[in-house]
Amino acid sequence: MQEAFSHLPHDADEETVRRYVRAHIIMLLCTQLFRDKSGTRMHIWWLPFVARLEDMGGYSWGSAALSWLYRCLCRVANRNVVKLVGPLKLL
Repeated sequence: MQEAFSHLPHDADEETVRRYVRAHIIMLLCTQLFRDKSGTRMHIWWLPFVARLEDMGGYSWGSAALSWLYRCLCRVANRNVVKLVGPLKLL
């Protein structure tokens, strides 16, 4: 995904710019805030929230990241879990 959306064409129309912006936001979310154990994928749960760029400012992303962190911390409390994932930069 980084290779496909690394350089925006100079003659890009508005829809192409929106596509690139959405791709960069998804990359940010899946690599920094809502990552899984692979570190390269994002749970499908978050995709509807990035579908409309106009609505993204209305969401409480800080609360979402904090709840995702708590969810990850609860999962690591299981004795069989050996790797902690989540927005560890918030710790």
